[in-house]
Amino acid sequence: MTGDTTPGTTLGDELTDERGYIDVCRAALDRTVDAARERVLEGAGVLAGQHSGDPAEEGVAGDGASAEALGRHLRSQAKELSEAPEGPPFFGRLDFVPGEEAGEHRGQRYYIGRRRIAEHPSAPPLVLDWRAPVSRAFYQATARQPGGVAVRRRFGWAPGSAGTAADLTGLEDEPLDGAAGATAQDGLASRIVAGEIERPRVGPMRDIVATIQPEQDDLVRSGPAESVCVQGAPGTGKTAVGLHRAAYLLYTYPRKVERGGLLVLGPNSAFLGYISEVLPSLGEVGVRQCRVDDLLAEREVRAEDGQEAVALKHGARMAIVLQRALYARVRAPEEPLAVPDGSYRWRLPEDELRRVVEETRAQAPPYEVGRERVRARTVALLRALAERRAGPPGAAWERRMGRSRAVTRFLDSVWPRVTPEEVVAELLGSREALAAAGQGLLSPDEQSALLWSVRPRSPRSAKWSAADLLLLDEVAGLIRHPEESYGHVVVDEAQDLSPMQCRAVARRSRFGSLTVLGDLAQGTTPWAAGDWPAQLAHLGVPEADVVPLTTGFRVPAAIIETANRLLGALNVAVPPARSLRPDGTLRHIRVSDPAELNRAVAEAVGTALGSEGSVAVIADGARTAGLRTALEAAGITPGAPEAGELAERVTLLPADLAKGLEYDHVVLAEPAEIAESGPRGLHRLYVVLTRAVSRLEIAHARDLPHAMR
Repeated sequence: MTGDTTPGTTLGDELTDERGYIDVCRAALDRTVDAARERVLEGAGVLAGQHSGDPAEEGVAGDGASAEALGRHLRSQAKELSEAPEGPPFFGRLDFVPGEEAGEHRGQRYYIGRRRIAEHPSAPPLVLDWRAPVSRAFYQATARQPGGVAVRRRFGWAPGSAGTAADLTGLEDEPLDGAAGATAQDGLASRIVAGEIERPRVGPMRDIVATIQPEQDDLVRSGPAESVCVQGAPGTGKTAVGLHRAAYLLYTYPRKVERGGLLVLGPNSAFLGYISEVLPSLGEVGVRQCRVDDLLAEREVRAEDGQEAVALKHGARMAIVLQRALYARVRAPEEPLAVPDGSYRWRLPEDELRRVVEETRAQAPPYEVGRERVRARTVALLRALAERRAGPPGAAWERRMGRSRAVTRFLDSVWPRVTPEEVVAELLGSREALAAAGQGLLSPDEQSALLWSVRPRSPRSAKWSAADLLLLDEVAGLIRHPEESYGHVVVDEAQDLSPMQCRAVARRSRFGSLTVLGDLAQGTTPWAAGDWPAQLAHLGVPEADVVPLTTGFRVPAAIIETANRLLGALNVAVPPARSLRPDGTLRHIRVSDPAELNRAVAEAVGTALGSEGSVAVIADGARTAGLRTALEAAGITPGAPEAGELAERVTLLPADLAKGLEYDHVVLAEPAEIAESGPRGLHRLYVVLTRAVSRLEIAHARDLPHAMR
């Protein structure tokens, strides 16, 4: 890989100089790690002095608690530095012009990497973090709008590089100063960028920090106050954008985001395993990554619903039904309240108490907050009586009245304590309760589909289904705000979430700050969203901007054009994807005998193993057992993502689990079976067709689905 170099120098000279700079950076990193370990030892000494009472150590960290907090911080910092993945210290360089147009950066040279590197914390950085404000020019500067950048340099590194000087394989300069005769150039005109994008995919997902495109960078750097929805066509990098935005927010707004925590939600364990190393590679390790189901309270699932009941329990109407069922327990007072106070008895009339309950109910606070609000307003009425009789009674008196037996009994009668289990068990176990809560919302047949065949003796003996856990979570959220909430939430494959799942996610967003990622064309669940406005409303961010990404960098043009043929049959309004990659291979393997199909797939996989990169065999779930037998007979043992395995070379997976994953070479077996696998079969096929990075082979005995022809 070559490029323009400084006049009077050769490419060899430039590489020698840059390799020398690599050694400087690596030495600084080593000293930083050593210094962090030394600070841990010093902190341990401070803590020991606090515990021993040694006057020489007193005051160093204030007190024992402060010393322990300091020790935890230092140990965490040292652990993070020592466990940071090895890799190139930088991937780019910016040389700014000496003129005024470069502002404070005029004449400066900056190296850009995954994290900041400096001789010590107060020293000028040897390498800037890619998230630093000035680093944005690396992604956004163009020949038409250079922003003061004279030259953008990209570095080529050996695959799997540990970041040693010997691993630097090339460099490429892009002059942006108009005086240098620069011309407009997009990211994929760079051979280094193209090589990085097209590099074989083996193992977990990689970060894209060296190849972020301008439209992706705009999304990555949007602030936490704004929620963003990315409608991303296959191969446009929407998942990577979401993960890099998470890393950017943690770097730029640490107090706001770290205090609340950051949550990344994915559709299944295979997907989570695939993306698991992206954030750590960017220096962010304290991020929870899980499925929506993992957010729900852990309860043993001992029942199974019918399809209609599952769909109803995931539907938006159930939120209203559950709210009615919960607040049906609130009742108007039926008699005055008498509260003993020593030898005296305070009396509150029924109409005043009724007004307290009705006004509180109309305010619609969380159920538990409402109960305490009724208590506080009842005590306020008692206080007003006491003030008229003998002056202000004082705080201790108010606390005693609020906890008195009479007031507590009154609360239990008008606003009783309740658990989620009690509400859901009573609703699903009683035809009368379902009829009352579902009036005008659920038909008699739908109520019958929801009704348990056997009513449990108590909520504790109820047998819960997987969908019931969503209902319990909804009621728990109505009773009180979840204890577990996050400063920012990234939701991938959001088009596949049901309304009730969306509501569970919204409750975990402390500030309503979300990055929503998805593709309506890839919606494969029975309740998949048909448009974004309704889905965003369920997620609690109806105001979020929907930003389309249609330019693909992963899927070659021949493959994406085949997938685009299905869009007209998917009944969603999404623009077709386009690819900047003219390479790639699409091949059909037609066999006449269905019995030969599995053998043909095994042969195709064997041939694919002669090239670099990962190989996936994707088929309808019912066919995977036969394919596994054929592969093993050919001496190939594939991994199984549904078991959390990430095979080095070959993976066999059902179409249901293909979403979000990518492979260099995909062998698709009998697409007609996938297309006919249910109401969302064509959506599932669209997903499968777009998993290949370099080569897609379609093996089939039956005719292709009409929409593909």
